[in-house]
Amino acid sequence: MKRYLKYVPDLMAVFMAVIFLDSLRFKFTDHPKTQVIFGLLDGWAAGLGAAGLFGHTGLFSQYVIGSIELLAAALLIVGLHPRFKPLQAGGALAGLLVMTGAVSFHLFTPLGTDPNHDGGGLFIAACTNLAFAALLLGLFRRDAFLDLAKRVAAVFGPAPRAA
Repeated sequence: MKRYLKYVPDLMAVFMAVIFLDSLRFKFTDHPKTQVIFGLLDGWAAGLGAAGLFGHTGLFSQYVIGSIELLAAALLIVGLHPRFKPLQAGGALAGLLVMTGAVSFHLFTPLGTDPNHDGGGLFIAACTNLAFAALLLGLFRRDAFLDLAKRVAAVFGPAPRAA
């Protein structure tokens, strides 16, 4: 049984990637269901003085969110290769950030948990991806994430001083 458990993190990463990739056909084709969701969010944001925030050219448009989900899926899949495990942690981090937003907007805005009248399937998928991302980062890929953070810090860190 133990030899099968080692595949659990990769199966979680594949599941997350499939969910992200499946959602892209709605976001990138401006599907009516996507228009409803982002329209509700944009109307809510307009009431707070941030009209256009979730619109087609807004900071949190379906295209921006879809692009982040595409990046997360790519990193999760590339990270299946043992040499690239830190990238899987990066994909989990991107997924965690996007899904934290998704779940929060479902819970704390007029969007609600069933905007597509599908029995809450979209919300359940978001919650599952959020949980898997948290587990990947906090439990299964913690060392890979710390390695990735060190590499990024080395790139953006201060330049060494000349002696």
